[in-house]
Amino acid sequence: MARTTNLAPVALLLLAASLVLLWFVILSGLTTTSPLRQTYFLRADTSNIEGARPISQWTYFRVCGDANTDCGSSRPALPLGDAWASKARGAPSDLIGGYGNETTSFSYWYMWRFGWVFFLIALLFEVLAFGAGFLALCSRLGSAFAGLIAIVGLLFLTVGVSLMTATFVKMRNVFVSAGREASLGRYAFGFSWGAWALLLISTILFCLARHKRRDAAAAAPAAGRTRRNWQPWKRGTTASPRPYDGRRVKDEYA
Repeated sequence: MARTTNLAPVALLLLAASLVLLWFVILSGLTTTSPLRQTYFLRADTSNIEGARPISQWTYFRVCGDANTDCGSSRPALPLGDAWASKARGAPSDLIGGYGNETTSFSYWYMWRFGWVFFLIALLFEVLAFGAGFLALCSRLGSAFAGLIAIVGLLFLTVGVSLMTATFVKMRNVFVSAGREASLGRYAFGFSWGAWALLLISTILFCLARHKRRDAAAAAPAAGRTRRNWQPWKRGTTASPRPYDGRRVKDEYA
C-alpha cells in the first residue's frame, strides 16, 4: 500500500501564522508595545502643515505621531488626510481634495478605503478557513472546504495588499517630490505580504491534502484486490502434474 502524507496540519499551522501577521497590521497604533509600536504603513515629515504633527505615521485605524504615540481617534477606513486640518495649508496638493471633510483627494480616498475593506474581508475568510481547517485534519471533504474558503480569502487579501501597497508607495513619492522625508513602514509591509505568502502556501497545501486523501482511498481497494487475486501454491492443496515420459498410453499395455 502506498504511503501518503497528511498535509492538512502544516496548512493549518501556516494559516494560523498568516492570521497572527494580519492581526499585527490591524492592531497597529492601538498600543505602544512591540512590534505594534514599529508597525505603520507610512512615516512622513508633516511639519508646517496646518493641523498636522511634526511626524505622521499612518496605521490601520489611526494616524499617529513618532513611534505610534500621540495618535488620533480610531476610525474605520479613516481618510488619509486625517493627519491634517480641512483644506490644510502646506499639504501636498496631490493629497488634498473634497473627500474626508476636504482633507483627501478622490484617488487616495477610494484606494485606501477599498484596501481597508478588502483587508477586513480577507481576515474574516481566513478565520473561517482556520475553523474549517480542523475538519481537514480528518476528512477529504474538510480539506476541500477549507481550501475553497482559503482561496476566497486569498483573492480578497491579494486585492487588499495590492491596494495598500499602491496607496502608500504613491503617497511616499508625493511627499518626496514635495521635498519632505517619507519612508514606508517595513513592519507593516512585511507583515502584510508575509500574511499573503503564508495564506497562498496554506491554500495550496489544503488542495494537495484533498488529492492525497483521494489517491490513498483509491489505492486501498486496488491493493485489497491484488492480495485476493494472488494465491500462492500451498503444499498438499494441489496435486502436481505427472511428468511426461514421452510414451503413449497404448504402449503401457503392449
